[in-house]
Amino acid sequence: MVRAPVPGPSTLQLPGVPPLLQRIYAHRGVTSADQLDYSLTALIPPGKLGGSVEAAELIHQVMADNGRILIVADFDADGATSCALAVRSLLAMGATQVNYMVPNRFSDGYGLTAEIAEKALTLQPDLVITVDNGISSLAGVALLRKRGVAVLVTDHHLAGPRLPDANVIVNPNSPDERFPSKHLAGVGVVFYVMMALRARLREQGWFPARGLMEPNLADYLDLVALGTVADVVQLDYNNRILVQQGLARIRAGRCCPLIREILVRSGRALARVAASDLGFVVAPRLNAAGRLDDMSVGIAALLSDSDSRAAETADLLDRLNRERKQIEQEMKEQALEYLDSLELDEQLPYGLCVYQEGWHQGVIGILASRVKDRYQRPVIAFADADGETLKGSARSIDGLHIRDTLESIAVARPELLSKFGGHAMAAGLTLDKSCYPEFCRCFNEAVETELKGRSLTGKLLSDGGLKASELSLGMAEQLSRAGPWGQGFREPLFDDRFEIVRQRVVGERHAKMTLRRGDFADHLEAIAFNQVDALPEKTGVSIQAAYRLSVNEFRGARTLQLMIEYFQVIE
Repeated sequence: MVRAPVPGPSTLQLPGVPPLLQRIYAHRGVTSADQLDYSLTALIPPGKLGGSVEAAELIHQVMADNGRILIVADFDADGATSCALAVRSLLAMGATQVNYMVPNRFSDGYGLTAEIAEKALTLQPDLVITVDNGISSLAGVALLRKRGVAVLVTDHHLAGPRLPDANVIVNPNSPDERFPSKHLAGVGVVFYVMMALRARLREQGWFPARGLMEPNLADYLDLVALGTVADVVQLDYNNRILVQQGLARIRAGRCCPLIREILVRSGRALARVAASDLGFVVAPRLNAAGRLDDMSVGIAALLSDSDSRAAETADLLDRLNRERKQIEQEMKEQALEYLDSLELDEQLPYGLCVYQEGWHQGVIGILASRVKDRYQRPVIAFADADGETLKGSARSIDGLHIRDTLESIAVARPELLSKFGGHAMAAGLTLDKSCYPEFCRCFNEAVETELKGRSLTGKLLSDGGLKASELSLGMAEQLSRAGPWGQGFREPLFDDRFEIVRQRVVGERHAKMTLRRGDFADHLEAIAFNQVDALPEKTGVSIQAAYRLSVNEFRGARTLQLMIEYFQVIE
């Protein structure tokens, strides 16, 4: 456990903000009150995103000609929300022929491949817009252009050595792109393109000429918030504005029925929804459609304003998510059994590759993430794509850019990788099954070169201890409202010493505790998920705990609860 440096008293001065919150903001690099202004007027203007103006001109021309527009989406939550945002926005702005297509994870693979381009051509589009994909789709884009179809690529993933020959590319991570926020999710890129399109149409007098009300694109920020949080991109200042504005609309009940239905059915009060609810409640259920079934189901529900359809789809997504959890648990047990045996033999590699026949393609990304958290090493989990090919999903740790690592392998050993793509913390790849042993060796060597000498142990960065007056329900509520918290703008975490007064196991794996601290008059209720093995044999012992302040709601009562991330007995 590592404590963040305590900022000096003059580091940050925010009138009316409690000292604790000022300390927390200072730890996260906030230097002025301006960086906490989450109004839409503080967004980086859309014209600053390279290609957005040209994209608006292209879409406008197709709309003016009553052309057919086809959206090609990715099959995760970012792709689904990107697709729904694009379709809803285009229809609201007067496009008359808008359709969408999402590749099937199992039969089609990722992105605008040549095969997907062929399927797209059967719909006779005049313009294909990729959302959350396309920057590596050289063959698919080339095929469409050859057949006379215009292509607009909107993406946020890192580009390879060659760019697709699209009419326009909008990507904050394109080479030489100077957009200040490099961390836009795919749905954020689409939002910027739609803002540029609306500005273009406004300048051309489009809306009054057609008797249309100019749409308020802010009405779709619930989709932007969900996709941004789901894709675990860094919540830099610009992304925090998008997420906070989306959360405000969800809390006011102004969100698409599917998001509302999932939250309510999961026991979340809309008025108090936080970014973590999008990340841990809504996103996994939406992603379950793409992992186990077909993301078209989720997109269709995001596009529908029907309460009954939302309820029906929420039931389906909940069932798929439970099924996903069961599959994930079985795969995780198998992976950990294999890796634990390597650890016993002191042969645990720097870069971990795991694979077993029968593993589910749609769950390997989550598996890689779980194994990465356990061993604090970059991980690639593989599953059979067919009898001769493996698909891999990679997750990295701070300090290792996973896509660049894969690229270094591809340059040195081009015969090993069929294709790959991604960004710093996550990537996907494909290779021949026969290449797997040699790829594992090369991956370990590449990771070891980058990380050798580093201590590969997990660290929790704490904001320090809390005063007795700060251990309150009111402070927990204030911290929840002070976000949005997430990747790159971490939720406040504290650490203190407590005595265990009572303890019990709930839900098989969770440790429920009643704690006491010498300077605090009342007992504190706490829960530590999946940490039952760390419980001492008896009560009355002291522990050092890293915890968050949370609110427990039960039968209408709201009480303070400590959410313990990690604890250890103090001898």
